[in-house]
Amino acid sequence: MLKNKTIILGVCGGIAAYKSVELLRLMKKAGANVKVAMTRSATKFVGETTFRVLSENDVMTALFDFEGTGTLNSQEASVQHIEWASQADAVVIAPATANIIGKLANGIADDALSTMMMAVTSPVIICPSMNTHMYENRAVQRNLDILEQDGMFILEPGTGELACKTSGAGRLPEPALIFDRLVKIFYSKDFTGKNILISAGPTREALDPVRYISNHSSGKMGYAVAEAAEKRGGLVTLVSGPTALSPPVGVNFVPVESAREMADAMLELMDNADIIIKVAAVADYRPLVSHENKIKKRDNPKSSISIELTENPDILKMLGKKKQKHQFLAGFAAETTNLDTNAMSKMEEKNLDMIVGNIVGVKGSGFEADTNKVKFFFRDGTIDDLPLMEKAQVAHMLLDHIISNVNFKK
Repeated sequence: MLKNKTIILGVCGGIAAYKSVELLRLMKKAGANVKVAMTRSATKFVGETTFRVLSENDVMTALFDFEGTGTLNSQEASVQHIEWASQADAVVIAPATANIIGKLANGIADDALSTMMMAVTSPVIICPSMNTHMYENRAVQRNLDILEQDGMFILEPGTGELACKTSGAGRLPEPALIFDRLVKIFYSKDFTGKNILISAGPTREALDPVRYISNHSSGKMGYAVAEAAEKRGGLVTLVSGPTALSPPVGVNFVPVESAREMADAMLELMDNADIIIKVAAVADYRPLVSHENKIKKRDNPKSSISIELTENPDILKMLGKKKQKHQFLAGFAAETTNLDTNAMSKMEEKNLDMIVGNIVGVKGSGFEADTNKVKFFFRDGTIDDLPLMEKAQVAHMLLDHIISNVNFKK
């Protein structure tokens, strides 16, 4: 998404400036052309040579060469800030100190970075980083409000112990989070205003306090759909069974354990949803009896035990019955045989608007893999057979199909 984009990275004078090096690395790895503009105080924390080498571009620290850069004559340097501003597809200031926040909020341009910012017309992300009391200062908060009203994106700082030994809000967000919010800027916002409910991951059905019945679902596909929908402007709620994944940024996360817990959550939340996508691999059965204490191994090594199972609620079928006319319901079907027949039958039986099917056990596809090979099945009988691709790509292809159908249903 950042390939061939020109990103201006503004670095201000704070101890968190060292994190900007990692942020630059992430941008470059994604294919961006990164140009770094530093305040003079920032160079006291990280040398401009570091940013010049890693960005493979000149670093702007002053408006005129006799003030510091030494790489441009005064005529070239005098317009460098204008050229960079016009080239920028986005600007990220990380860390953003109270000083630069105050300057930008009040139209002050007295150094290279603040002067360049007066000419920027692209999206801007401000990442405040400072002492907690400074951050909570009414003037700083007022200035942040002004910048937000001016259309800049303010990324809330993290909380924790700061370099000044105080604890509270003011930590620069981790580079991966800043990078994620930068990437979001370049997605179309075609899901803006739409409430999207997604389920993901496996469920666990307790046999006793230490054992359970589950499946191989990693949750990667459902999390990819949630992340893609959020980046495209959706108001996303993710109901997830236990996984090793971190919830995507910006989603309302509802953790559950069992199929019955997932059913309760999905049915409670679906009334407010415009789009419901059931990706979770729900256990079809659970032990009829969940033992209060651990089942002990028997002394006789040849002995065996039997576990009686009972059927779990069919969440997708329940959603289909409760679905309103304006709502769009999509499901997933993981099959081992007869994919087309089983998927089409499932779509009809459970009142779905579309279903995503795949054959599990194929190399590079299905549970735990980062890629997937799927087919989209629609109510009119059409089938879209997709090639093997990253699950993030599958997620966006799915959303492309859904948004066209949602618009049609209105």
